Amino acid sequence: MIIAEKGLDIQRVPVNLYEKEQLTPEFLAINPAGTLPVLETEDGVYLTETVAICYYLERLYPEPPLLGKSAIDSALVLQWNNIVEQNGFFSVAETLRNWSPGFRDHAFPGSVPYPQIPQLIDRGRKRTEDFFNRIEQRLATSPYLAGANFSLADISLLTVTDFAVWIRINPRATRPALARWYTKVSARPSASA
Repeated sequence: MIIAEKGLDIQRVPVNLYEKEQLTPEFLAINPAGTLPVLETEDGVYLTETVAICYYLERLYPEPPLLGKSAIDSALVLQWNNIVEQNGFFSVAETLRNWSPGFRDHAFPGSVPYPQIPQLIDRGRKRTEDFFNRIEQRLATSPYLAGANFSLADISLLTVTDFAVWIRINPRATRPALARWYTKVSARPSASA
Protein backbone atom coordinates (compact mmCIF):
# COMPACT_ATOMS: atom_id res chain seq x y z
CA MET A 1 0.00 0.00 0.00
CA ILE A 2 2.89 2.39 0.70
CA ILE A 3 4.10 1.93 -2.87
CA ALA A 4 0.60 2.54 -4.27
CA GLU A 5 -0.09 5.53 -1.99
CA LYS A 6 3.11 7.16 -3.22
CA GLY A 7 2.40 6.25 -6.85
CA LEU A 8 5.69 4.40 -7.27
CA ASP A 9 6.54 1.91 -9.97
CA ILE A 10 8.62 -0.73 -8.22
CA GLN A 11 9.18 -4.15 -9.74
CA ARG A 12 7.58 -6.90 -7.67
CA VAL A 13 8.93 -10.42 -7.50
CA PRO A 14 6.38 -12.91 -6.15
CA VAL A 15 7.52 -15.41 -3.53
CA ASN A 16 5.18 -18.37 -2.95
CA LEU A 17 4.94 -18.85 0.81
CA TYR A 18 2.81 -21.99 0.48
CA GLU A 19 5.58 -23.58 -1.55
CA LYS A 20 8.09 -22.23 1.02
CA GLU A 21 10.08 -20.37 -1.64
CA GLN A 22 11.26 -18.02 1.12
CA LEU A 23 13.28 -20.95 2.51
CA THR A 24 15.09 -21.82 -0.72
CA PRO A 25 18.86 -21.29 -0.83
CA GLU A 26 18.36 -18.55 -3.44
CA PHE A 27 16.04 -16.56 -1.20
CA LEU A 28 18.04 -17.20 1.97
CA ALA A 29 21.06 -15.72 0.18
CA ILE A 30 19.04 -12.48 -0.07
CA ASN A 31 17.47 -12.66 3.40
CA PRO A 32 18.91 -15.28 5.76
CA ALA A 33 15.88 -14.86 8.04
CA GLY A 34 13.64 -16.22 5.27
CA THR A 35 11.00 -13.54 5.77
CA LEU A 36 9.12 -11.06 3.62
CA PRO A 37 9.00 -8.33 2.50
CA VAL A 38 12.39 -7.52 1.03
CA LEU A 39 13.26 -4.37 -0.90
CA GLU A 40 16.41 -4.22 -2.99
CA THR A 41 17.61 -0.61 -3.21
CA GLU A 42 19.24 0.90 -6.27
CA ASP A 43 22.56 0.41 -4.43
CA GLY A 44 21.95 -3.33 -4.10
CA VAL A 45 21.20 -3.20 -0.37
CA TYR A 46 18.45 -5.53 0.82
CA LEU A 47 16.05 -4.05 3.37
CA THR A 48 14.21 -6.85 5.13
CA GLU A 49 12.01 -5.15 7.72
CA THR A 50 8.73 -3.44 6.85
CA VAL A 51 9.29 -0.27 8.88
CA ALA A 52 12.80 0.13 7.45
CA ILE A 53 11.42 -0.24 3.92
CA CYS A 54 8.68 2.31 4.62
CA TYR A 55 11.17 4.73 6.19
CA TYR A 56 13.48 4.41 3.18
CA LEU A 57 10.64 5.06 0.71
CA GLU A 58 9.34 7.96 2.81
CA ARG A 59 12.78 9.61 2.77
CA LEU A 60 13.07 9.24 -1.00
CA TYR A 61 9.44 10.13 -1.73
CA PRO A 62 8.07 12.31 1.09
CA GLU A 63 4.69 12.98 -0.55
CA PRO A 64 2.18 12.03 0.51
CA PRO A 65 3.59 11.79 4.04
CA LEU A 66 2.79 8.41 5.57
CA LEU A 67 5.16 8.64 8.53
CA GLY A 68 3.97 12.05 9.73
CA LYS A 69 5.19 15.57 9.00
CA SER A 70 6.02 16.95 12.43
CA ALA A 71 8.08 15.27 15.12
CA ILE A 72 4.99 14.47 17.19
CA ASP A 73 3.06 13.19 14.15
CA SER A 74 5.95 10.89 13.24
CA ALA A 75 6.28 9.68 16.82
CA LEU A 76 2.55 8.87 16.98
CA VAL A 77 2.68 6.98 13.68
CA LEU A 78 5.61 4.90 14.91
CA GLN A 79 4.00 4.39 18.32
CA TRP A 80 0.70 3.12 16.90
CA ASN A 81 2.41 1.10 14.20
CA ASN A 82 4.48 -0.62 16.90
CA ILE A 83 1.33 -1.32 18.94
CA VAL A 84 -0.27 -2.89 15.87
CA GLU A 85 2.77 -5.02 15.11
CA GLN A 86 3.61 -6.07 18.67
CA ASN A 87 0.09 -6.62 19.98
CA GLY A 88 -2.08 -7.22 16.93
CA PHE A 89 0.01 -8.92 14.32
CA PHE A 90 1.89 -11.11 16.79
CA SER A 91 -1.29 -12.30 18.53
CA VAL A 92 -2.94 -13.28 15.24
CA ALA A 93 0.29 -14.92 14.07
CA GLU A 94 0.63 -16.80 17.38
CA THR A 95 -2.84 -18.23 16.87
CA LEU A 96 -2.45 -19.08 13.20
CA ARG A 97 1.04 -20.52 13.42
CA ASN A 98 0.10 -22.82 16.30
CA TRP A 99 -3.24 -23.86 14.76
CA SER A 100 -2.74 -24.25 10.99
CA PRO A 101 -1.32 -27.54 9.69
CA GLY A 102 0.60 -25.50 7.10
CA PHE A 103 2.88 -24.21 9.87
CA ARG A 104 3.67 -27.57 11.42
CA ASP A 105 7.31 -27.36 12.53
CA HIS A 106 7.38 -23.69 11.47
CA ALA A 107 5.59 -21.91 14.31
CA PHE A 108 7.92 -18.96 13.72
CA PRO A 109 8.99 -17.38 10.43
CA GLY A 110 12.32 -18.39 8.97
CA SER A 111 14.26 -21.52 8.25
CA VAL A 112 14.70 -22.82 11.83
CA PRO A 113 12.05 -25.44 12.63
CA TYR A 114 9.97 -24.72 15.76
CA PRO A 115 7.12 -27.02 16.79
CA GLN A 116 3.58 -25.79 17.21
CA ILE A 117 2.19 -25.44 20.75
CA PRO A 118 -1.58 -25.96 20.54
CA GLN A 119 -2.11 -24.45 24.02
CA LEU A 120 -1.10 -21.05 22.58
CA ILE A 121 -4.12 -20.93 20.26
CA ASP A 122 -6.58 -19.81 22.93
CA ARG A 123 -4.11 -17.31 24.37
CA GLY A 124 -3.50 -15.87 20.89
CA ARG A 125 -7.24 -15.49 20.29
CA LYS A 126 -7.69 -13.69 23.63
CA ARG A 127 -4.74 -11.40 22.90
CA THR A 128 -6.23 -10.65 19.47
CA GLU A 129 -9.61 -9.71 20.94
CA ASP A 130 -7.93 -7.55 23.62
CA PHE A 131 -5.88 -5.81 20.93
CA PHE A 132 -8.95 -4.96 18.86
CA ASN A 133 -10.74 -3.69 21.97
CA ARG A 134 -7.88 -1.23 22.50
CA ILE A 135 -8.04 -0.20 18.84
CA GLU A 136 -11.80 0.34 19.13
CA GLN A 137 -11.23 2.76 22.01
CA ARG A 138 -8.64 4.68 20.00
CA LEU A 139 -10.72 4.89 16.81
CA ALA A 140 -13.75 6.07 18.80
CA THR A 141 -11.84 9.35 19.35
CA SER A 142 -9.54 9.56 16.31
CA PRO A 143 -10.32 9.45 12.57
CA TYR A 144 -7.15 7.49 11.86
CA LEU A 145 -5.05 5.39 14.16
CA ALA A 146 -2.21 7.89 14.65
CA GLY A 147 -4.37 11.01 14.49
CA ALA A 148 -5.91 13.21 11.82
CA ASN A 149 -4.09 11.73 8.80
CA PHE A 150 -3.89 8.35 7.09
CA SER A 151 -0.50 6.75 7.80
CA LEU A 152 1.63 3.64 7.95
CA ALA A 153 -0.14 2.75 11.21
CA ASP A 154 -3.44 2.51 9.30
CA ILE A 155 -1.87 0.35 6.62
CA SER A 156 -0.56 -2.01 9.28
CA LEU A 157 -3.92 -2.08 11.06
CA LEU A 158 -5.76 -2.83 7.82
CA THR A 159 -3.43 -5.77 7.27
CA VAL A 160 -3.97 -7.14 10.78
CA THR A 161 -7.73 -6.64 10.56
CA ASP A 162 -7.84 -8.66 7.34
CA PHE A 163 -5.37 -11.19 8.76
CA ALA A 164 -7.63 -11.87 11.78
CA VAL A 165 -10.18 -13.50 9.47
CA TRP A 166 -7.66 -16.30 8.96
CA ILE A 167 -8.14 -17.28 12.62
CA ARG A 168 -11.93 -16.89 12.36
CA ILE A 169 -12.14 -13.57 14.15
CA ASN A 170 -14.11 -10.72 12.58
CA PRO A 171 -12.94 -7.75 14.62
CA ARG A 172 -15.39 -5.37 12.92
CA ALA A 173 -18.50 -7.33 13.86
CA THR A 174 -18.82 -5.87 17.36
CA ARG A 175 -16.67 -2.75 17.09
CA PRO A 176 -18.46 0.12 15.31
CA ALA A 177 -15.53 2.58 15.32
CA LEU A 178 -13.25 -0.05 13.79
CA ALA A 179 -15.95 -0.92 11.23
CA ARG A 180 -16.31 2.76 10.19
CA TRP A 181 -12.54 3.15 9.97
CA TYR A 182 -12.24 -0.10 7.98
CA THR A 183 -14.86 0.99 5.45
CA LYS A 184 -13.02 4.26 4.88
CA VAL A 185 -9.49 2.81 4.70
CA SER A 186 -10.31 -0.28 2.64
CA ALA A 187 -12.00 1.96 0.05
CA ARG A 188 -8.69 3.69 -0.74
CA PRO A 189 -7.37 2.70 -4.19
CA SER A 190 -4.12 1.53 -2.60
CA ALA A 191 -6.00 -1.10 -0.58
CA SER A 192 -6.51 -3.15 -3.73
CA ALA A 193 -2.94 -2.71 -4.98
